[in-house]
Amino acid sequence: MTSRPTPAFADHGALARGTFAVVVLVSLAVLLTPASGVPSAPPGVDKVVHGLLFAVLAVSGRWAGVGRGVLAVLLVLYAAASELLQSLAVLNRSTSLADLVADVVGVAVGLLAWEALARHRAARTT
Repeated sequence: MTSRPTPAFADHGALARGTFAVVVLVSLAVLLTPASGVPSAPPGVDKVVHGLLFAVLAVSGRWAGVGRGVLAVLLVLYAAASELLQSLAVLNRSTSLADLVADVVGVAVGLLAWEALARHRAARTT
């Protein structure tokens, strides 16, 4: 018996799913790199990085066909888990509520950007 793709992925190709997978892997590297491997930057740059990272996760996840609500919940849980993991002694980083807020804002911005792109694309095709 062969399995059929789920409806969520039926209209989304391998490129979209592969892109999302790569973005997830990059996010793991960025979020879970030990403190010794994190480059120094001016204050506030890390918040921009967090926001952009989660915006790209949201956009690429929607492109891959993950539903908006499911993706939003999973990304917020991922953001919270990554902040908690950063407090582990092996990573020697700190948990930051401000980073978590930047992550959540990034998710919202990414989801809104996807919706705007979808509306624009729909308007062009009609």
